[in-house]
Amino acid sequence: MTSDRVSVSVESGVAHVRLDRPDKRNALDLAMFRAIAAAGESLKAEPGLRAVVLSGNGASFCVGLDFGAFEQMVGGGGASIGGDGGGIGDLTASGITHLGQQICWVWQELEVPVIAAVQGHALGGGLQLALGADIRIAHPDARLSVREVHWGLTPDMTGTLILARLVRPDVAKELCFTARVLDAREGHELGLVTRLSDDPLAAATELAEEIAGRSPDAVRGVKRLFAGLTTAGHAEQFALERRTIGALIGTPNQVEAIAANFESRGPSFT
Repeated sequence: MTSDRVSVSVESGVAHVRLDRPDKRNALDLAMFRAIAAAGESLKAEPGLRAVVLSGNGASFCVGLDFGAFEQMVGGGGASIGGDGGGIGDLTASGITHLGQQICWVWQELEVPVIAAVQGHALGGGLQLALGADIRIAHPDARLSVREVHWGLTPDMTGTLILARLVRPDVAKELCFTARVLDAREGHELGLVTRLSDDPLAAATELAEEIAGRSPDAVRGVKRLFAGLTTAGHAEQFALERRTIGALIGTPNQVEAIAANFESRGPSFT
């Protein structure tokens, strides 16, 4: 499967899923959301699949939401982006995720390990996408941020669930409250990044090939065992994410956060 947003290739049991919008640093527009979700869904039926490498073509893994979506919010685009409210896209068939959440959650629905190779930037939705993988290998200089508060929003792409499982509660809150940008070295120290590499794609591919050489039954069994620990309560948390961001999008303070950033000035919140 290949689209103008995402390419998918499979060789010797290893699938390479690559975001392919390099001119926009793989920013997430509605077409990208749909293509990522479709790519993950297609791999559920891939025969002989052993592992997945998720990467971004070009300078960055993914810089997060396309600026056009923020402009839509300022222009009165309402409480959703291409959907029926509460975030990005309509609810999927499962009723558990909306489209924005599903591009991250679909990697947990796969029975095989998913490894994200991160370079350049993984900001906001881009970081949440990386968090959806089982393992993250990042370039030491990669820039990471739970960026949503910078835009007057809250994380709504399953990031709160996974973040809370990876780092201490106070660390997760500090990252979300401040929206600060950190490098992958600090991310590794905090637990966001599994491993550092000067060539994350090569390292992720090597690891995927190593995993592909193990018993597929055992590897899938391990993923199932850890899923019970890391994803408990996911449906309720995802619904809370949708309600929380849905109450924020288009409000005066959220619009002011966006306007202040676009106009390069300090915000004036009420």
